[in-house]
Amino acid sequence: MVEQMTLTQGTPTRTDAAVLSCRRSPAHHLAALMEQAGGEQVRLREVPFLTQITIRAAMPEAVQSVGSALGVALPSAVGDVVQGEQGEHGAVSVVWLSPDEWLAVLDDEAQTGVASSAVVETLNVALGKRRGQVVDVSSNRTTLELSGPQARAVLDKTIELDLHPRAFPVGRAVSTQMESVAVILWRTGKDTWQLMPRASFAEHVVLWLADGMREFS
Repeated sequence: MVEQMTLTQGTPTRTDAAVLSCRRSPAHHLAALMEQAGGEQVRLREVPFLTQITIRAAMPEAVQSVGSALGVALPSAVGDVVQGEQGEHGAVSVVWLSPDEWLAVLDDEAQTGVASSAVVETLNVALGKRRGQVVDVSSNRTTLELSGPQARAVLDKTIELDLHPRAFPVGRAVSTQMESVAVILWRTGKDTWQLMPRASFAEHVVLWLADGMREFS
């Protein structure tokens, strides 16, 4: 039996904290632009440095073992997201990406004191010798949060999905296209959406959203 991951690695050392304090997120230079583009109807901000771990596993035993290590059952259908309970070290959410692929999202390691490498190590132990893969992709994407009563209207301009609550309820997440950019779109609240583009496309997505917000500012 795999012991559930406790994620108690302590606070970062002074060296680790110094390194983490020097990080610059993919959209950090656009913070002022995002603030200026927002208003009462719609707001945009970056949620930087979330720990993101890609999990690949095909065998049911491997899926169950990795889920047990995370403390959640991995979602099993398109659009599903499973969220663990808020604990001492923050929350964990797992997004379904494909029948054998998931994305685990945890809080910033600078806030939790839990290094992403420690999460990867724990999940690799859980995976064992079964066929699969656990990879830290935290630097591969950033997270942009669009919120407010008109957030959906902004997304409707560029995402060819039915975003009505009947088709896209709170808690749903899918891989889709925003114009020509691949993103993970996650509805985290009634009027709150998170978009996860590749880091290299962060500026493009921010500028695109800011332009779409203009009529509501």
